[in-house]
Amino acid sequence: MAEAEEDCHSDADRVDADENESPAERDLQARELFLKAVEEEQNGALYEAIKFYRRAMQLVPDIEFKITYTRSPDGDGVGNSYSEDNDDDSKMADLLSYFQQQLTFQESVLKLCQPELETSQTHISVLPMEVLMYIFRWVVSSDLDLRSLEQLSLVCRGFYVCARDPEIWRLACLKVWGRGCMKLVPYSSWREMFLERPRVRFDGVYISKTTYIRQGEQSLDGFYRAWHQVEYYRYIRFFPDGHVMMLTTPEEPQSIVPRLRTRNTRTDAILLGHYRLSQDADNQTKVFAVITKKKEDKPLDYKYRYFRRVPVQEADHSFHVGLQLCSSGHQRFNKLIWIHHSCHITYKSTGETAVSAFEIDKMYTPLFFARVRSYTAFSERPL
Repeated sequence: MAEAEEDCHSDADRVDADENESPAERDLQARELFLKAVEEEQNGALYEAIKFYRRAMQLVPDIEFKITYTRSPDGDGVGNSYSEDNDDDSKMADLLSYFQQQLTFQESVLKLCQPELETSQTHISVLPMEVLMYIFRWVVSSDLDLRSLEQLSLVCRGFYVCARDPEIWRLACLKVWGRGCMKLVPYSSWREMFLERPRVRFDGVYISKTTYIRQGEQSLDGFYRAWHQVEYYRYIRFFPDGHVMMLTTPEEPQSIVPRLRTRNTRTDAILLGHYRLSQDADNQTKVFAVITKKKEDKPLDYKYRYFRRVPVQEADHSFHVGLQLCSSGHQRFNKLIWIHHSCHITYKSTGETAVSAFEIDKMYTPLFFARVRSYTAFSERPL
């Protein structure tokens, strides 16, 4: 799993959070970093501001919603003061509202951004809002790459406003949960629902490694018996449209992960199917999947029985999988725990189905998520 391509930042942008640090202390540290970033941005030090923004969001991802802003009496947008009180009459709702006012006050016509230097080429700021929003939907793509959308929002205030467009986040939620997310309650926005509501991740693969010792055959002279260490991996890849792939193989991630980028893989023994999310009364989110082996056209197999050619009884095999979705460490929705695994054999001649349930033991180790950049490097369709 470590060999999969993972996201990393420079040492200067990384925040080492203390495991024993309380949530209140972490919120306070994130607020200080965020306000420092706003101050640097006002002074024109955009590079330094981005570093402080990133460090603050690593500690508290929704820190921008926990800080409110009040405008100075001069109304020119310069020297704005920032407060953390709860007086709704003297503050703006969040950073998004603040940026929207900044854009509105610049000119009578809303303009998302302006070129820093004079250029003879057409600047992106002249594009209509509808065209820009269509470009943003291509950035998200049908793979729901909302991570790239968040990175795009760091370009300027105008792009930040576009990246917070409710319609983009609503379409993303509908693609993940379907009709199960028609109401926002208890969330305050579609973006908050997508970030907070448990879901499987699409920009990588869930991987588990199982190791055990197996006793071998005794030697011919009877003096020793060999022992074998067996290692194998399980890979599960989810797609936003409800499809899922599963593979069990002894091959290591560096050779398997690139093959799982699309469903049209030629990897042998791959299992394909569909999955659904289910949330119980105890607020535990579970993933249920039904997967089958790729169908291949094979000639009818015969076996000789009593000197007669008798065709082998045809049957369809499917595997039912149940997993519990959890969070581990600082990452969210990155762990899958096995709760069910069974094989269903349906005989075509009689229509009967035989079910064999596997015992969930130590051989079913949890699967952990590994982000793979190449999975979202290209966009095939817009959101």
